[in-house]
Amino acid sequence: MLTSYYTVKKAGEHEISIQKSRFITYVNRVKNEQEAIDFITTIKKKHADANHNCSAYLIGEHDEIQKANDDGEPTGTAGVPILEVLKKRKLKDTVVVVTRYFGGIKLGAGGLIRAYSSATSEGLQAVGIVERKLMQIMKTSIDYHWLGKVENELRNSEYPLKGIHYLEQVHVETYVPFDEQDSFIDWMTNVTNGQCIIVKEDVAYLEEDL
Repeated sequence: MLTSYYTVKKAGEHEISIQKSRFITYVNRVKNEQEAIDFITTIKKKHADANHNCSAYLIGEHDEIQKANDDGEPTGTAGVPILEVLKKRKLKDTVVVVTRYFGGIKLGAGGLIRAYSSATSEGLQAVGIVERKLMQIMKTSIDYHWLGKVENELRNSEYPLKGIHYLEQVHVETYVPFDEQDSFIDWMTNVTNGQCIIVKEDVAYLEEDL
């Protein structure tokens, strides 16, 4: 698993106008190629009357799956520019469809490349980008009289608090960056004067807006 990577924050759309042509950008996060294909199909059905529904997607930890489709635009003027924007932004598991309604003015190859690149960039900007960081969830078990100090120290630390469970002891769950587990254990042990039990639970990605 990657310790961190970038992807889109959510599904969304954004429209711009270039030389009277409408460019509607649709963006989504996907887990696999089938999800990307399904998303593209949905947009193409929605805009069956459009002149073009061009698309691209990047999937996999190491961008193992890369596809671009010009959907009738001159070869290399639509799908590839969309894909190149995704690569430049270092995004993963992302699909983009740019729908074009022709406005009557031909843009030429260079103009099309710039238009689809701009539509993609602005669409991504509108939807938002996040960094997903791999975290180890650590459960710290303490007696109740330590709760105030531990909670206060955590809220002033770099370790996000996941939750607190009040049982026979208090179980405090914390997100810890994957490469800082030993540092966290040392820090928490110091905070509680060694009066805690720390165990590793699940791993999970925590998202941070960029």
